[in-house]
Amino acid sequence: MFIRFQSAVPNGRGTYPGIFAMANGLRDAGLLHDDDARWVQRENALGNRSYTDPSTVIADCYDGRPNPGARSWFKDTAVGLVQMAYRYTALLDRYGVPWVELRTERPGRIVYDDDVQVVAVPFTHEADWPLKEPGRRSSRSQTLRS
Repeated sequence: MFIRFQSAVPNGRGTYPGIFAMANGLRDAGLLHDDDARWVQRENALGNRSYTDPSTVIADCYDGRPNPGARSWFKDTAVGLVQMAYRYTALLDRYGVPWVELRTERPGRIVYDDDVQVVAVPFTHEADWPLKEPGRRSSRSQTLRS
């Protein structure tokens, strides 16, 4: 099982940032109380020491050209990382920032995988939609028949 914590609403680019990005955004915009800004700094440092940044292993794993919409998902067995994520959600709750928790067995096309996380490109309608007429490669011009 894979878990993702992300914004409940899209940002200005139409994407759903993860909770770490949202907490950093609050901090960078000066919207956090000083104690919370220091907490984010400490938690980020802990996370950087404890977990691999996928982009340091596969430089283009988040690049929109080869991997459009790629996003991180935690493995449900990564208890420490999931607990860290819940601490960030508590911070977001205090500031009224809406977030959601998503769970799936299939997060998309995996482009990075380690012990605690994957980076996956979401499935797309055109490439992955399962209800196509036999022999058809694209559902773009198809109509359903009753």
